[in-house]
Amino acid sequence: MYEFELTNACYKLLHEMFDLKAGESLAITCDTESNMDVVNATAKAAFALGAKPLVLKMPAPGDCGKAGDIDMPIEPLVKAIKGCEAWVEYNNKWIFYSTAYDKIVEDPEDRPRYMNLCGVSPEVMIRNIGKVDNHLLTKFIMAVSDFCEAGRHFVITSPAGMRLECDNEPGRTYVTADGHVRKGEIKMFPGQISWSPNFGSINGTIVVDGTITPPLGAVKDPITFTVENGYVVKIEGAGTDAKRYADWMKSFNDRQMYLVAHGSFGFGPNALLNGDIVEDERVWGCTEWGFGNVGPQLVSDIPGGIPAATHSDGICLNCSVWVDGVQILDEGRVVGPTPEIVEMAHQLGH
Repeated sequence: MYEFELTNACYKLLHEMFDLKAGESLAITCDTESNMDVVNATAKAAFALGAKPLVLKMPAPGDCGKAGDIDMPIEPLVKAIKGCEAWVEYNNKWIFYSTAYDKIVEDPEDRPRYMNLCGVSPEVMIRNIGKVDNHLLTKFIMAVSDFCEAGRHFVITSPAGMRLECDNEPGRTYVTADGHVRKGEIKMFPGQISWSPNFGSINGTIVVDGTITPPLGAVKDPITFTVENGYVVKIEGAGTDAKRYADWMKSFNDRQMYLVAHGSFGFGPNALLNGDIVEDERVWGCTEWGFGNVGPQLVSDIPGGIPAATHSDGICLNCSVWVDGVQILDEGRVVGPTPEIVEMAHQLGH
């Protein structure tokens, strides 16, 4: 099913985004929970481009990131992936933020260019790559990213009751999934802007009303996180989701799990909320908030990042955002900061 459309999406991924060249080696990692149609279509597209695909498949670990270390063949993964010029990750229980990942990416001058596509399905690839004008999305998302990175103070609200304030950390670079993966770059699925604010400046409430992964997926009732000086101090909500999540966090016995690791803006033109975190965090007009481990790419001023037992991401829908008093989102709709940016959003279907 979708073999023609999927081949097109994977070809666009490697040709337009990775600029994969003939003779380059491409590591394609996956596990026993990954969609092998996506894996195989990517390998075929790489081969058609004259590159050398290397598919690395392993049993799905019991958990993601460092929580899955115990089940990962760490040293073989590191040696095989570091030997390639490029790396696409399709693992459902992701290598991302694991010890193996940290070793692979620790040297910016000696690492493969990487994109995180963890657990994606053919439908997700076709919607978010195959059917998107990647060049227009890149122009739009970089314009928004540049404006936000040049700002200082953020206020973020949502209809679910969220109200959070934070400041940029001067000199700390943004991680913008602009649809292009250049030499040494670490990129997420296109359609997202991520940054780690000054941690001590993060205060207020985060209300997750979309999904939170791991461990829950879609939430039945919103979960409210009270944040003081960058750390979650209270987790509340109706129903069982809030308690299940709080118990999961507590099980690690790691204070750093409560750190608000990053914020992200979702700008995937065709992204749907469906329980797949890779697509969920790109739903247009959402914000996503990560808790726990902070990857080194998010804190360019802190070599090696900030370790924690693992990492979890929560989605807040239909957000309103102000940067230094200038509104850029109104309940998920782009309203600024310039008419040109608003027009590009309209051209992208929003």
